[in-house]
Amino acid sequence: MFSVEQKKQISAAVEKVLLDINHPEMPKECPSFKLYVDGAESWSFANIVPNWTFSDTNKPGVNPWNENVAAQMNKEAV
Repeated sequence: MFSVEQKKQISAAVEKVLLDINHPEMPKECPSFKLYVDGAESWSFANIVPNWTFSDTNKPGVNPWNENVAAQMNKEAV
Protein backbone atom coordinates (compact mmCIF):
# COMPACT_ATOMS: atom_id res chain seq x y z
CA MET A 1 0.00 0.00 0.00
CA PHE A 2 2.88 2.42 0.78
CA SER A 3 6.13 3.01 -1.08
CA VAL A 4 9.41 2.03 0.57
CA GLU A 5 10.10 5.70 1.37
CA GLN A 6 6.63 6.14 2.92
CA LYS A 7 7.17 3.01 5.03
CA LYS A 8 10.47 4.44 6.24
CA GLN A 9 8.75 7.70 7.19
CA ILE A 10 6.00 5.87 9.08
CA SER A 11 8.53 3.64 10.82
CA ALA A 12 10.62 6.62 11.94
CA ALA A 13 7.52 8.37 13.30
CA VAL A 14 6.34 5.28 15.22
CA GLU A 15 9.82 4.74 16.66
CA LYS A 16 9.99 8.40 17.77
CA VAL A 17 6.60 8.18 19.51
CA LEU A 18 7.60 4.97 21.30
CA LEU A 19 10.91 6.42 22.49
CA ASP A 20 9.42 9.81 23.42
CA ILE A 21 6.98 8.14 25.81
CA ASN A 22 10.05 7.03 27.80
CA HIS A 23 8.20 4.10 29.35
CA PRO A 24 10.39 2.18 31.85
CA GLU A 25 9.69 -1.16 30.13
CA MET A 26 10.78 0.10 26.69
CA PRO A 27 14.36 -0.09 25.45
CA LYS A 28 16.16 3.27 25.31
CA GLU A 29 16.91 2.79 21.60
CA CYS A 30 15.89 0.54 18.71
CA PRO A 31 12.38 -0.47 19.84
CA SER A 32 11.03 -3.48 18.00
CA PHE A 33 7.50 -3.30 16.61
CA LYS A 34 5.26 -4.64 13.87
CA LEU A 35 2.53 -2.36 12.55
CA TYR A 36 -0.13 -3.82 10.26
CA VAL A 37 -2.23 -1.26 8.39
CA ASP A 38 -5.50 -2.19 6.68
CA GLY A 39 -6.24 -0.35 3.44
CA ALA A 40 -9.60 0.58 1.97
CA GLU A 41 -9.83 -2.70 0.02
CA SER A 42 -9.44 -6.26 1.29
CA TRP A 43 -6.25 -6.66 -0.78
CA SER A 44 -4.76 -3.37 0.40
CA PHE A 45 -2.50 -3.50 3.46
CA ALA A 46 0.97 -2.62 4.72
CA ASN A 47 3.39 -4.18 7.15
CA ILE A 48 5.64 -1.62 8.85
CA VAL A 49 8.73 -2.63 10.84
CA PRO A 50 11.61 -0.58 12.29
CA ASN A 51 14.07 0.93 9.82
CA TRP A 52 17.02 -0.31 11.87
CA THR A 53 16.07 -3.93 11.11
CA PHE A 54 17.15 -3.52 7.48
CA SER A 55 20.64 -3.99 6.10
CA ASP A 56 22.19 -4.26 2.65
CA THR A 57 21.21 -7.93 2.54
CA ASN A 58 17.81 -7.56 4.21
CA LYS A 59 15.94 -4.86 2.27
CA PRO A 60 12.17 -4.41 2.03
CA GLY A 61 10.56 -5.65 -1.17
CA VAL A 62 9.69 -3.04 -3.74
CA ASN A 63 6.18 -3.13 -5.17
CA PRO A 64 6.18 -1.17 -8.45
CA TRP A 65 2.49 -0.26 -8.05
CA ASN A 66 3.10 1.33 -4.63
CA GLU A 67 6.14 3.22 -5.94
CA ASN A 68 4.16 4.56 -8.92
CA VAL A 69 1.25 5.69 -6.71
CA ALA A 70 3.66 7.51 -4.40
CA ALA A 71 5.39 9.19 -7.35
CA GLN A 72 2.02 10.32 -8.69
CA MET A 73 1.04 11.68 -5.27
CA ASN A 74 4.30 13.67 -5.14
CA LYS A 75 3.65 15.15 -8.59
CA GLU A 76 0.13 16.22 -7.59
CA ALA A 77 1.39 17.83 -4.37
CA VAL A 78 3.68 20.21 -6.27
